[in-house]
Amino acid sequence: MNWKNKHVLVTGGSSFIGSALVDALVTRGAAVRVVDDLSSGRYDYISHHAKSGTVEFIDMNLLDSSAAARAVKNIEVLFHLAAIHGGRGYVDLHNVECSMNLVLDRQLFHEAVKANVEKVIFASSGCVYPIYLQKDTQQELYLTEDLAGPPYDADNMYGWAKLMGEFTLQQYAERGWLRAASCRYFTVYGPRGKEDHAVIAMIARAFIRQNPFEVWGTGEQIRNWTYIDDIVEGTVLAAERIDDGTAVNLGTMERIRVADAAAMILRQMELDVPLKFLPDKPTGPYNRVASNRLAKELLDWEPRVLFREGIQWTIDWYVKNRNLDEVRANLQSMLTER
Repeated sequence: MNWKNKHVLVTGGSSFIGSALVDALVTRGAAVRVVDDLSSGRYDYISHHAKSGTVEFIDMNLLDSSAAARAVKNIEVLFHLAAIHGGRGYVDLHNVECSMNLVLDRQLFHEAVKANVEKVIFASSGCVYPIYLQKDTQQELYLTEDLAGPPYDADNMYGWAKLMGEFTLQQYAERGWLRAASCRYFTVYGPRGKEDHAVIAMIARAFIRQNPFEVWGTGEQIRNWTYIDDIVEGTVLAAERIDDGTAVNLGTMERIRVADAAAMILRQMELDVPLKFLPDKPTGPYNRVASNRLAKELLDWEPRVLFREGIQWTIDWYVKNRNLDEVRANLQSMLTER
């Protein structure tokens, strides 16, 4: 796809992932519109683009009945990243709020069809996969895209909304109403990340020199943290190469225990303190790792950044950009809110 002067909308474009995607699209020459209500995003991440005229920014809540129609007007390609979402604490504790994503997604997709948007790329999630499959840490499990099928058992209301969003786009594509792709993101981290997600939360705890160092769960949870640049590259490739609504995993296949990730962060931040495990806190599934075989096949994509590299870049960004007193004062609320 030639992105030069392509009229592109990024919903949630001032967020962690959204703003990085905006950077990539601007670099490719796209004419970008960002719609964001700044409930979790930060305008300063894209303000330089807005001031230069390369990005049109609209502060707007897409739950407003008229907002979606305004957002998609004269748009050719829509990257839909806006969602009511936080990290594990938010997903577990705010199911009512997350249920509103069903409304948000349906409204936006409906208006996209009416406005003759050519293509929609949907930010989905590893949360679509059945919880019952992800319990045994002794199993070397890699979640393939077909495992999101019946019997369905998505991760909280957030996961169900993402699954329904995928289904909706597949039906739209099947009827020829628009072209579509869904990207299932797996535990994204990197610069601009927020403390409500595990990696940034652990960096924040080390930053304030927390002692003992708290880890939610038993520490045995297995994840595959994926660096932001790899996620953005995969998302753009999905826009270029998938048309039929297929959902594809974007994640590394590094199997990393939470306890080991915490230990790595402590070493890199030169903090020698004991770990304190909190099994009563929200933890999510205990064995969630993507297979990226389909992404290699369809997109010629695979992640380039190993966790040990990406985590150091993320630490460097965090230390440079965060205020110690503010993090110390607000960390507990940051862990569970947007």
